Amino acid sequence: MTSSQSAAQGVEGPSDKELLQAHVAGDKRAFAKLFQRHYNRMWAVALRTCFNAEEAAEAIQDAMLSAHQAAPSFRGDAAVSTWLHRIVVNACLDRARRQRSRLSAIPLPEEDELDRSALRQHPTSDTALSLAVRDALATLPYEHRVVLVAVDVEGYSVEEVARMLDIPQGTVKSRCARARAKLAKQLGFLRNEGNQ
Repeated sequence: MTSSQSAAQGVEGPSDKELLQAHVAGDKRAFAKLFQRHYNRMWAVALRTCFNAEEAAEAIQDAMLSAHQAAPSFRGDAAVSTWLHRIVVNACLDRARRQRSRLSAIPLPEEDELDRSALRQHPTSDTALSLAVRDALATLPYEHRVVLVAVDVEGYSVEEVARMLDIPQGTVKSRCARARAKLAKQLGFLRNEGNQ
């Protein structure tokens, strides 16, 4: 993408690829501009993946450090934004793995023990619905949640997610299907209450 193409698409200044190349060439401000340009989207991905603002912030820091260091190896096979997204998701996965190993001794509540009383009192409330979906997503295995968020929330294609996570497309599809099935089971009470 040229500078004129960037401007035509609402991005002022050099393209993402040009900024990354400038960073590699030694421009100390280029990476900061690239980071600012994509921060909101990266933050949204990290927050949806980590479900915790502190963990999301840490993951963003880890990802940006990784991207800063890995910039010379960027091959240009995908858009810079896709490359950054993959780095953020991988940073979130790494943090989750570390956290999972620290918390493995703490038992999680059984599905039947989850308190849904507030939701059942006001099932049509946007806030209650949002909380129910967030809680249900949090129960998914991390690898399934990452794929589901990327496909169903972020709108990436199966092919793009497979490329970002370096997994086969069939794995993306099966993880999405399993995640959707579990969510449907967990959130089925919403459908039942809506019919009453």
